[in-house]
Amino acid sequence: MSELVFFYGTLMTPFNRTGRLRVDEHLVFTGRGTIGGALFDLGIYPAAVPASDGRVWGEVYEMSHPAIVLQALDELEGYRADEPESSLYTRVLTPVTLEDGRNVDAWAYFYNAPLGRAERIESGDYLEHLRIR
Repeated sequence: MSELVFFYGTLMTPFNRTGRLRVDEHLVFTGRGTIGGALFDLGIYPAAVPASDGRVWGEVYEMSHPAIVLQALDELEGYRADEPESSLYTRVLTPVTLEDGRNVDAWAYFYNAPLGRAERIESGDYLEHLRIR
């Protein structure tokens, strides 16, 4: 099991999310990086979907207790391993390119519901997107 997890939305450092605080003691910041995908603004949080025509920026963390962290994140993200097709997000082991050029695999959560009229965040960077507004 990969011991890395990738956050691209409200679980990143600048946000004070109670769900994140539950697992913070088991996370060690590794660096920023990108995954292949398209990022959309759903209003209260972003959604990444797999795509070959874009990159999504985020933070990579090493998990000291992956089972504890992933169980908490699965609950927070609405992911059910036994019913992935009906989960709000799906957890996928995903290639990440770190800022220093290294490639690693990390767990990432991809949105698994209709996007409706959600605006695509062309930069792929949720933090940058929020600063623009």
